[in-house]
Amino acid sequence: MKVQKETQVATTGVATPAQLAAINAQAKAELTAEQVYVFSVRLCDDQVDRDLERFDTAALPALAKMFVGKTGIVDHKWSASGQVARIFETQVVQEDGVSYIKAWAYIRRGGNAEEVIADIEAGIKKEISVGCAMGRAVCSICGSEYGACGHQKGEHYDGMLCCVILKEPMDAYEFSFVAVPAQREAGVIKGLGVGSRCLKELADEFGAQGEYRTLFIQAQLGQKYEKQLRDEVVRLFLGLDMGMEEPVLRSITQKVSAEELLHLKEALDARMAEYFPVQTQLHCSNAKEKLESGFLI
Repeated sequence: MKVQKETQVATTGVATPAQLAAINAQAKAELTAEQVYVFSVRLCDDQVDRDLERFDTAALPALAKMFVGKTGIVDHKWSASGQVARIFETQVVQEDGVSYIKAWAYIRRGGNAEEVIADIEAGIKKEISVGCAMGRAVCSICGSEYGACGHQKGEHYDGMLCCVILKEPMDAYEFSFVAVPAQREAGVIKGLGVGSRCLKELADEFGAQGEYRTLFIQAQLGQKYEKQLRDEVVRLFLGLDMGMEEPVLRSITQKVSAEELLHLKEALDARMAEYFPVQTQLHCSNAKEKLESGFLI
């Protein structure tokens, strides 16, 4: 799923020697501090946004690394002529109970770039929207894939607000200067699937229908296998009579990854084999039995 979030330019300044080294790691030719303009942005955080969705806190470090080297454009126009900046460093910052990705980007001075720099300095270009791909969108109430359960964003269940948690970052595409922010505060806003094309449309456009079909079938098989894995873990728990009801067990299995489910199943299989060892029904004897030749064929 493609995700877009909007926020604001945070700070501006001249590149330090360490920053210049990181910039030159991205550049083909050696750049000097006088040739670049550096600014920092707050890309995305783990707070519930206006769309009642948020990034999983645990996903931010991996997502931050994916943004290093990504380009900065204008209005999400994916063209070389629209490139104005590039991210050279990111980190996850924790402030007042909030975790967010802070990124530093640079613009090469000269030509049309001076207008962009002037707009940043004047506070005209300060809203930033980022595009990335997240593997899962889960319900904050039950932990299942959102849409597969009956919970609705914005509703309260036992005093808890339902929202969508975005997990498992897959890729970071770009960040873009946009005209109108949609965040109520100086934070982050995101649009999930709004104004973007789905994977099938991209496959049709670039002639990758075969690859798309293969991925679709593999995704279906993976979902089926994960469901079977969750069912098996629940069955093993119930078989060991560990004092937990089935609804509680199913809720727990929805909150863990497939890899964690595999480890859990292995541990439960070992415990099941310990408590209920396999016994043969027929006992073997080392003594050779005398066979009557009349019964031999």
